[in-house]
Amino acid sequence: MKFRRTTKTRVNQKQWLTTFSDMMIIMLVFFIMLFSISIVDAQRFQDLVDSFQGQDIFDEASSIVAEEPEATGSDDDQMYGDSQGETEDDELDSLLEEASSYIENNELEDMITATREDRGVKLVLQDRLLFDTGEAYILEEAEPFLDETVTLLEELPYSVEVEGHTDNRPIETYRYPSNWELSSARATSVIRYFIEEGDLDSSRFVATGFGDTQPVEANDSLETMQENRRVVIFVTDPGFEEES
Repeated sequence: MKFRRTTKTRVNQKQWLTTFSDMMIIMLVFFIMLFSISIVDAQRFQDLVDSFQGQDIFDEASSIVAEEPEATGSDDDQMYGDSQGETEDDELDSLLEEASSYIENNELEDMITATREDRGVKLVLQDRLLFDTGEAYILEEAEPFLDETVTLLEELPYSVEVEGHTDNRPIETYRYPSNWELSSARATSVIRYFIEEGDLDSSRFVATGFGDTQPVEANDSLETMQENRRVVIFVTDPGFEEES
C-alpha cells in the first residue's frame, strides 16, 4: 500500500507589503489630483479677474473707496461759528469807524476817545462833557453824542458795559457819601439815558462804579485828575472770554 506524500504550501510572509505599496500609490495619485485641481481653479480665477480689467465695475469700486468722507455736523458748526465771528468783528469795526468819524467831525477828540480792544469797542468820555462837578445828571451838551451812540447801539445786539470812574478827591454829600456812590450813579445815568431815548433792551446793560480805584494817571495835578474822571462804555465782543 502506497502512501501519498502530502506537500505543504509555503505561505509568503511579506505579501502585506504589496498591499501597502498599492495603497500608498493610490493615495499619492489622489493627492496629486487634488493639487492639480487647486492649481487649475486658481488659474481660472486669475483668468476671470484679468478678463474684468478695465471694466466699469472696477472703476466704480475704486471711486467708492476714493470718495472723501462727508462733512460731519461738528465741521458745519465750526464753519458757522467762524462765519459768525467774522460778522461780529465787521459790525464792531463799523461801529468804531462811525463813532470815530462823529468824534472827529464834531471836534470832540479832547473829550472822547474810541478804540478797538479784544473786549470790544471802548468809548471813553471825560466827565466834564457829561456832568457838573460832583453830580450825576446828564448835561444837555452831552446829549448829541449820546443820541448818536443810541443810534449805533440800536443796530447791534451786543451787551454794553458802562463804568464810572472818579479822581481821588473825597466827596461826602447826602446823595453821594463817597466816590463809590458817585461813580455808580454816573454809570447808571448813562444807561438810563440810553434806555429812555432809544429802543434798547435794559437786559443788555451793566453799570459798574469803580470810584477812584482804577486811575489812568497819577492824581498829582488838575490835568491828570481830569483824565481819571471819566465814563467808559464798552460795546462787548460776544466772542471775548475774560481770563479767570
